[in-house]
Amino acid sequence: MSMFVPKLKHALLLKLMNFMGKRMPGSSYMAFAGSGSSLQLCRHISRTGVTKVLIVTDKVLRELGVVDKVVEGLLAADIDLAYYDGVQPDPTYEQVAEGVKVCHAHGSQAVFAVGGGSVIDAAKIIAASSSNSEPPQNWVGMDKIKHDFIKIYAVPTTAGTGSEATQGAVISDSKTHEKGVIVTKNLLPVAVALDPELALGLPPHITAATGMDALTHGIEAYIGVWDRGTRLEHASAAVKLVFEHLKTAYQDGSNLSAREGLSMGAYYGGIAINQVNVGNVHAIAHQLGAKYSIPHGLANAMVLPEVLDFCREEAQTRLAELAVLVGVGSEGEDPSQLSCRFIQAVRDLRTEVGIASSSQKIQQQDFDELCSAAIAEGSMYPVPKLLDAAHTMEILHKLLP
Repeated sequence: MSMFVPKLKHALLLKLMNFMGKRMPGSSYMAFAGSGSSLQLCRHISRTGVTKVLIVTDKVLRELGVVDKVVEGLLAADIDLAYYDGVQPDPTYEQVAEGVKVCHAHGSQAVFAVGGGSVIDAAKIIAASSSNSEPPQNWVGMDKIKHDFIKIYAVPTTAGTGSEATQGAVISDSKTHEKGVIVTKNLLPVAVALDPELALGLPPHITAATGMDALTHGIEAYIGVWDRGTRLEHASAAVKLVFEHLKTAYQDGSNLSAREGLSMGAYYGGIAINQVNVGNVHAIAHQLGAKYSIPHGLANAMVLPEVLDFCREEAQTRLAELAVLVGVGSEGEDPSQLSCRFIQAVRDLRTEVGIASSSQKIQQQDFDELCSAAIAEGSMYPVPKLLDAAHTMEILHKLLP
């Protein structure tokens, strides 16, 4: 089928979304960064007059004592805490409902997320659901939450998703496994702490996957067609920081400087996608996560270089700039060669941190379903080149072992 009509629809949709986005009220937030910043955040919360806080986390972080370390400042300020630690990877609406029950029983005045992207996403929707009985499934999409709700605070314990810096949350349907993306300005945490000490014990494979997730955010924001706000500045910072620190953090998890660099990289990537959204890598990776429960960072890492190959000509100038940024080329060299070098650098980094280019879980008989869903999702993003059936199938085939 000719791509003329899809391209026309895409162009009109992006113009409309860009027009509306520029006229939405802005959001403000605070970020404490560096070793011990989680204590600074706790002190900040105590000064706001909040007396009851719901801690949203997962069981592993609680058992390891990470949560206790983070909330010491709240306990020292005599703030009454309740805990919901039932969040699992790819959180579901049922988990959100469980968290809301704890929130209501406690009378929580704020929600404090301690964990990775899944925990922060769940905490966001728990906060939004705390003052409204409407099913959160109804909020999937852009700006469908119209009511006010309690404040959200967050301390990320991984460096990847950037959820602490975005207005979105991803919640899964436990029956269909479909991922629903909910976006509205009040889902942006009002204050966060980027404390690298909390990631010192992170296993290498999680360090690798979350780092590649942050890299994907930086790249997709940088090559997208929307030129809004500080997206170029923050996206390029994210890319540079991941390239500088991911390999070191993967090889030496106790390297505090590398952990801090990745933490800031993930945060900058989150700021960038918060302004211009993601792209085709996510459009495909979301389907792999929904269908096969492949962790999001791993799915992004597998898909990323293949999508960059797909749109290399359209994104050539930006990819060439990134090549110079990460030191695999110099200004003035042929942009075509530079763009190819950058994509190869992404592949090389992926290999160096132990992530495979394929997965045994992926099945060819599912490709029609995956392809259709990826194309539909990608059409909503400000991508340099729209996915079509032939190229999406080609990308999926490359993910087979």
